[in-house]
Amino acid sequence: MEFDAVVLAGGGSVRFGGVDKAMVVLEGVSLLDRVLMATADAVSTVVVGAVRTTYREVAWTVEEPPAGGPVAGLAAGLEYGVAPVVVVVSCDLPWITRTDITTLVKRLNEPDEPHERGEVRQLDGFGLRDKGRREQWLAAAYRRGSLVEAVRRVGDPRDKSVRRTLAGLELAWTAPTQAGNDVDTWSDLDT
Repeated sequence: MEFDAVVLAGGGSVRFGGVDKAMVVLEGVSLLDRVLMATADAVSTVVVGAVRTTYREVAWTVEEPPAGGPVAGLAAGLEYGVAPVVVVVSCDLPWITRTDITTLVKRLNEPDEPHERGEVRQLDGFGLRDKGRREQWLAAAYRRGSLVEAVRRVGDPRDKSVRRTLAGLELAWTAPTQAGNDVDTWSDLDT
């Protein structure tokens, strides 16, 4: 199934001492380029953040006003593309691969486990869990309509919680995987 990619790369990198985390290099490739490689099969890709040099051409945007947080970035990114599925990833997922992205999109389109009453639900999103079993809301494939509606309901998206914004969606998650590990500090790169 076709998908668009929204890559969030606008954070302040405070725990990185002000270094632009998106451009931190791991094994010869920037964190941003590693995510762009993983999403290379997207019909369209928009990076939300300052324009940087990347290995492939992408669209660029920023939330208005800038530094409004990930939900504001998501709202800005959703202005791009028309595919029925949107893969949302933050730029700090260095171990995510194309195979992981393919799995997220594929699993989104499979019926979820039946509920207690036996009914099968259609998922709004399918995402990664990190090795610590945390659900990575910014490493997931979502149905565009569900995602757009969740962001619309929040009103002004600045400084809103991703979990609260998306809490009403029907979501499922992978088993814990290193692909879901994000990098918040320098020591996280040693994982």
